[in-house]
Amino acid sequence: MATRVDKRDYYEILGVERNADAEEIKKAYRKLAVRYHPDKNPGDKPAEEKFKEATEAYEILKDADKRRAYDQFGHAGLTGAGTGPGGFSGFSHFDLSDALRAFMRDFGAGGGGGGFEELFGGGRGRGASGPASGGDLRVRLKLSLEEILTGVEKKIRLKRMVPCEPCRGSGAQAGARSTQCPQCHGAGEVRQVSRSIFGQFVNITTCPRCRGEGEIIEKPCPSCHGEGRVEGTSTISVNVPPGVSAGNYITVRGAGHAGPRGGPSGDAVVLIEEEPHEQFERHGDDVLYRLPISFPQAALGEAMVVPTLNGSVKLKVPAGTQSGKLLRLRGKGIPHLRGHGTGDLLVQVFVWTPENLSADERALMEKLSHSRGGQPPKAGRSFLDKLRSNLGG
Repeated sequence: MATRVDKRDYYEILGVERNADAEEIKKAYRKLAVRYHPDKNPGDKPAEEKFKEATEAYEILKDADKRRAYDQFGHAGLTGAGTGPGGFSGFSHFDLSDALRAFMRDFGAGGGGGGFEELFGGGRGRGASGPASGGDLRVRLKLSLEEILTGVEKKIRLKRMVPCEPCRGSGAQAGARSTQCPQCHGAGEVRQVSRSIFGQFVNITTCPRCRGEGEIIEKPCPSCHGEGRVEGTSTISVNVPPGVSAGNYITVRGAGHAGPRGGPSGDAVVLIEEEPHEQFERHGDDVLYRLPISFPQAALGEAMVVPTLNGSVKLKVPAGTQSGKLLRLRGKGIPHLRGHGTGDLLVQVFVWTPENLSADERALMEKLSHSRGGQPPKAGRSFLDKLRSNLGG
């Protein structure tokens, strides 16, 4: 199945500046939502994705607290920062029903933005007849730095709603027919009209009897009780490209819950997490390794073998290297996810101090301590500046 990695800037999605006010954000979102709304683009998956993406950006930027966290920390600042209308939190993808609910809240009938007739020139509303789509699944995938370095294909077993085999997802017994819903007369939605001194208001909701499908099954399937789907499992293949990082997510189309009674399946959203590494720390696309060396190695210099994420390489430790010094190996880090090039391996040197000295070793150390080379320079400004530079300060 096709996969995709997503982590776009919310301001970029809406096409607004970072200092845009609430009204500019709302106006920009309304323009995109009308353009990509599923009712205006039936069956168009890319348009549906853009609609969901724009709605997620709008939900974050319209909320002052979430916007403040996003401005300061990016997508990582939204982890666990509270949920939106469909239960999503910041970085997490949310399904079409969540996006539609948010849109209807602010721009649907009675929502201050006019009804669907005004927005789409008389198109069908959300409650239009037809089978509903299944919900999205969210799953976390932990990766090692070695897997992130090269990219990897992962098999993931999912618990999900799958089409019922006896009725082939229709929800009806063999030979049974469907009849028009008597409550909504096949429209899939019901309208309630109320009047007040301010005028007439129309509230449009999904028909509770047929659940928006416009039809009722005469003889439901006994296996799924007319739902057209049952609990099951399936295995998906996820192709993870090199260079992903924690917070990226990959969308596997159609791998979510099967829709009721033949409705389209939702998506599986795979959230990337990184496993801690015993030897390395990741800093962006650079990888940090801490190398302990002896005092003679630091003083005299030495060619040493250091590990990388895909083997070992030789590193020349210059004579007179100070503890905390950072040495850089170009191109030995993580590949850039979007663009050419690779990060670096940063080797931070620490001078190891022996704890148990023999008599001969102690004599050598005492002799060295009284020599000019064994004395540190005076702690003047130039020395402190050099020390800060070596320690990365």
